[in-house]
Amino acid sequence: MFHVVVMAGGSGTRFWPKSRRNRPKQLLNLSGEGSLLQQTVERIGRLASPERVWIITGSDQADAVRAQLPGVPAANVVAEPCPRDTAPCVGLAAAILVHQDPDAIMAVMPADHVIAPPELFQKTLQAAISVVESDPTAFVTLGVRPTRPETGYGYIERGKSLGLVDGIAMHQVVQFREKPDRPTAEKFLAEGRFAWNAGIFVWKAQAILDALAIHRPGLAAAIGRVAKTIGTAHEAATIALEFPRMERIPIDKAVMEKATNVRVLEVTYDWSDVGDWRSLAEILPTDDQGNTRQGPVQAIDTKGSILIAADGRLIATLGVEDLVVVQSSDATLVAKIDQLDRLKAMVEGLGEAGFGNFL
Repeated sequence: MFHVVVMAGGSGTRFWPKSRRNRPKQLLNLSGEGSLLQQTVERIGRLASPERVWIITGSDQADAVRAQLPGVPAANVVAEPCPRDTAPCVGLAAAILVHQDPDAIMAVMPADHVIAPPELFQKTLQAAISVVESDPTAFVTLGVRPTRPETGYGYIERGKSLGLVDGIAMHQVVQFREKPDRPTAEKFLAEGRFAWNAGIFVWKAQAILDALAIHRPGLAAAIGRVAKTIGTAHEAATIALEFPRMERIPIDKAVMEKATNVRVLEVTYDWSDVGDWRSLAEILPTDDQGNTRQGPVQAIDTKGSILIAADGRLIATLGVEDLVVVQSSDATLVAKIDQLDRLKAMVEGLGEAGFGNFL
């Protein structure tokens, strides 16, 4: 059967002060109805019932996740004791699925993306499922057609065409490429052989465990020790013991860059990974001065700014441009837009500065 694994961890730095350690961005309502996590689960539609939706999150966020997703069984919200990147996350999820359903096909996706329309996303996911049903050894990834020379995304280089799957172009994957510099990103866009790596994958759960055993045997062995205790009284204790010892590595590097039977479906739906406050300008309407606003805002002679007010509070700006002003109930961020790449470091330094209660 088909299962969906939603990766919902995060440290809550890039959307500070709205996001915090126990409230990362996927738990925020940044656009549309509901939080990004709720939208992700809603977007799955009828492809998987709530009983076949699994959320992998941090131990300090699990309760909030369960509260936001009352339709998903509480036991399907799996808490990681510490962050170890996506390969341990995927391996743990795959082990749980194989225990329950040895023939499970699993989709893996982040909880914090904005995708529209959902019908096209579901069609693409169904196409990926059909590929894996036809070839259980296949690893399928979804690549987004680039619209600009973006340096903040990883890329997938497409190779030989494998035809159409339900009208969606499929190619062999030549290689995964790291986030490029600007000239390289411009080259990728001009060549037309590259897609943005959206971090969404479909494969057999057993196939990804087998691949981890080949390419990352130490990590696979740790996952195997956890797998032996799934469904027993020792499961939680074994996860708590083994997970912090697992290698910290993304699934792209652990498996996808080494596997040979990797295919990419080129998708055309609108997609954003909502990387930081600048992303809101892509997914929300702007006023005639290029400002992105939420909440009570009075912006006079203000251009190209992002202004996010807290409930019951007003932001008033006068004669400024290219600013980010974000309020929460207890903190306010004021920054130049071109300085947002430094926000994570600033937030991580709050504790040392004596402001750890704002993390």
